[in-house]
Amino acid sequence: MLIGLITDVHGNLPALEAVLNDMPPVDKIVCAGDIVGYNPWPAACLDRVRKVAAITVQGNHDRTVETPERYAHNEMARAGLEHARSELDDEQRRWLADLPARTTFAEGDYRLVHSHPDPEKLGTYVRTGDFPRMRPYLDAYEGIVLGHTHVQHEATIDDRLIVNPGSVGQPRDGDPRAAYAVLDTDSNTVDTHRVEYDIDRVISAVEDADLPVKTATRLLAGE
Repeated sequence: MLIGLITDVHGNLPALEAVLNDMPPVDKIVCAGDIVGYNPWPAACLDRVRKVAAITVQGNHDRTVETPERYAHNEMARAGLEHARSELDDEQRRWLADLPARTTFAEGDYRLVHSHPDPEKLGTYVRTGDFPRMRPYLDAYEGIVLGHTHVQHEATIDDRLIVNPGSVGQPRDGDPRAAYAVLDTDSNTVDTHRVEYDIDRVISAVEDADLPVKTATRLLAGE
């Protein structure tokens, strides 16, 4: 089975559209969370992900739409969440609130989370250097799919796979192109992909929405 992996869309509709248009034929798509936040199209991205993704878990921005003040230390994050709260209707906000923090897919063979797979470490970043330390969490699975860092990376540990498909809407690995991956569950391998999109469109929309300009200009450098 081929499964498209997306995460960290962060309200960036042009990036999401580019990823979905570029993605090869897959049997299903799963999303590792953070559909909203930062960028100007939270409602449109939410509706699109709901339509195309068979499974979605809740990211930290999805979880804090109702409490943007929790990001008072981060102007871009706070402003993006306030924008999402104003743009989403009641049903959309309930859908985000009801998303699971973690689940499985492919008949339980793969774990899907947004951040750390340990429930006691919700919100903790799993960076590329941490991948080898994820081995204990792989015992019951063929692999783990996660997001949160916005850095595309994959590794195989004792024939088990751990993969971050990278951020659709706000890459932070120095590559401005939107990121995603395709998992082959038969071979337990993954192909990572990048695709260009119209960042100038995002910059214009950020300005129109009166969001912090750096929210969009940082996309030019993939940071």
